Amino acid sequence: MAVAHISAFALSDHSAQVALPLAMLLVFGGAKLLDEIFERLHQPGIIGQILAGVVLGPSLLNWISPNNLLDALAQLGVMFLLFRVGLEVKASDLVKAGATASLVAVLGVIVPFAAGWGLLSLLGEPRIESIFVGAAMVATSVGITAHVLAAKGVLEARASKIILAAAVIDDILGLLILAFVSSLGRGSVNLLQLSLTAVLAVGFTVAAVLWGTRAARHLVPRLHGKMRSKEAQFALAMMLLFTLSLLAVYAGVAAIIGAFLAGLALSGSMEPRVHHLVGGVTELMVPFFLVGIGLHFNPTTLGSAHALLLAILIVPLAAASKLLGCGLGALRLGTADAARVGIGMIPRGEVGMVVAQIGLSLGVVQQHIYDAVVFMAIATTMIAPPLLNAAFRSR
Repeated sequence: MAVAHISAFALSDHSAQVALPLAMLLVFGGAKLLDEIFERLHQPGIIGQILAGVVLGPSLLNWISPNNLLDALAQLGVMFLLFRVGLEVKASDLVKAGATASLVAVLGVIVPFAAGWGLLSLLGEPRIESIFVGAAMVATSVGITAHVLAAKGVLEARASKIILAAAVIDDILGLLILAFVSSLGRGSVNLLQLSLTAVLAVGFTVAAVLWGTRAARHLVPRLHGKMRSKEAQFALAMMLLFTLSLLAVYAGVAAIIGAFLAGLALSGSMEPRVHHLVGGVTELMVPFFLVGIGLHFNPTTLGSAHALLLAILIVPLAAASKLLGCGLGALRLGTADAARVGIGMIPRGEVGMVVAQIGLSLGVVQQHIYDAVVFMAIATTMIAPPLLNAAFRSR
């Protein structure tokens, strides 16, 4: 029986007894195989894992397609990735980077938003579509950059700390812009609701950064001393991870930001054993996040001349606008670090796709524009790792 037939049958079957192990085998095995090949070619393994999704997905072999199971595993993967990164970073370092990171985030929102809006306006597209494309170019998918920085062992570098702090601020700003343009798409803007969302998101993030580490240092030893579980610290870490991820969603920011803040809070109070356990889980789950990006790539969506032209124009503009905006914000660190920061903020990933999907569902974004934006989100995600490798090679 052909593999494609087995896959199609298993993923359409309601019984998870077949679907789950088959999905795990195809995604994890394919990701690690291409990761190894790319590493042997002296290329970033992360690109191999994303390409595994392209090869296995509807674009080529069509052995597996995006589905709820894989989406859930991908979300868990990026949550564990950001939690692991948070464990390796000190909250005090992010606070010190606050002023520069804030400037990086603000300019990294203004310049891409203006670039996207301007490009669509020049092409004669309606104002609301131009605004949605600008919004899709704003937010950074920090998961890709965090993976590269962690793999290279440069999380302690000054540029890395700026990138991570700016990504948290960027997420809040991107959330507010998304809420605003979504309101425009629906025909009304509720300024009170937007203000409350901003206050809640900022308050949650600031509280977690400023007081999370201090609270964890007091509570973790006490709770650990009263628990009899063999892996009590790991259990506490997992509970905090999912608690802050949940609270982050209610506060209006992404769950992965809550995961990162949970790791940040525990960075000074966890034993090495916990770091090893988290590393093992992350190694298992992250391929589902990376392969999931590749699974959503579909070159046939660029079949129309309009979509192809827009894709050709928007990808270099998306990369250049983040490089310019974020790089200018970090220029006081020197040109080398400014370039690293700018490159680190390039990936749009799933964030850009979510914005485009909202516009499409509201009926204010045409199909060919949606296709081009999805292509932009995936393309910027794939070009960032080799650029980051080159940028940090001279460090």
